Amino acid sequence: MEEKVPFVRVARRQDIKKSRVWLIRIAAFGVALLFGSLIFMICGVSPLKAYSTIVSGAFGKATGIRQTVKIMIPLLGTALALAPCFKMKYWNIGAEGQITMLAVMAVSGMVCGALWSFIPAFFKSKWGTNETLFTLMLNYIAIGIVAWLQGGPWEGKEGSQIVPNFDSAAVLPKVGGIYCGWIIVVILVFFMFFYMNYTKHGYEIAVLGDSENTARYAGMDVFKVMVRTAAISGAISGLVGFMLASGANQTIYSGIAANNGFTAITVAWLSQLNPFAMVLIALLLAGLSKGSSSLKTAMGVPGSISDIITGIILLCLLGCEFFINYRLIFRHREEKDA
Repeated sequence: MEEKVPFVRVARRQDIKKSRVWLIRIAAFGVALLFGSLIFMICGVSPLKAYSTIVSGAFGKATGIRQTVKIMIPLLGTALALAPCFKMKYWNIGAEGQITMLAVMAVSGMVCGALWSFIPAFFKSKWGTNETLFTLMLNYIAIGIVAWLQGGPWEGKEGSQIVPNFDSAAVLPKVGGIYCGWIIVVILVFFMFFYMNYTKHGYEIAVLGDSENTARYAGMDVFKVMVRTAAISGAISGLVGFMLASGANQTIYSGIAANNGFTAITVAWLSQLNPFAMVLIALLLAGLSKGSSSLKTAMGVPGSISDIITGIILLCLLGCEFFINYRLIFRHREEKDA
């Protein structure tokens, strides 16, 4: 009996030109804009005017640019923190908690973040536990600890559930009208690019990400590489927490991570773990966040619509990765080629 050939099959691409990759991504962004335009039209708003408001709100004035960069700093910093773990195929989604585990200042924030990331890495390397669930659950523990501090030992006015603002000596200085965290993340971009591409540690991360058995056969200490990489990731996340507390907010509270730990996963994934590409992706998302907030004030568009537009753009950009890695083979085309 002749086997029936399906109408469409999915096959993995063996090789694809970089120019075609970017063409697919640009097309996906264009599709997202078209879908967004439909949403605006349903709401009775001119799509062209709405998009121009987003762009001008994010980049039209100096104040808007400063706010966009302020949003971008923790997003880019956290994406850089996640990059080595993701390259190692260690799915650390606990950056939200690692950011929150800030204790006092930069060093203690990095130590606490590293410790928070070390715990699941230790269990993963020793007993093969699921790092995705482990890091996710640690997020809620970290948030709970800070919430307890916020309403307990560190509470200012009794019953306020608010930690008092930091003393001026504990606040990061501003450079160019923005707290100096932007300088730190720029340094981190170059450091992480060099670390992952031109060091022995970076090579070990790549080998372990490709195959744990290959790494063991090559004589690598898998436990050491995994724990070290996770600790570095957590330390950078802790540094981001320090910048958020001491720079952006000048205090600490349970929601200080503001979902940057989760949004940064999208930044890292879309950039293909390239630190320089992360700058562009983080800038795009920060611009969307800041620009979308202008829609409500300038055009009376509900905030939920802004979230929908951002979600559509992210969905299309993430979805296009499927067409970059796979191709669709239709039955009539196979018959024609045969």
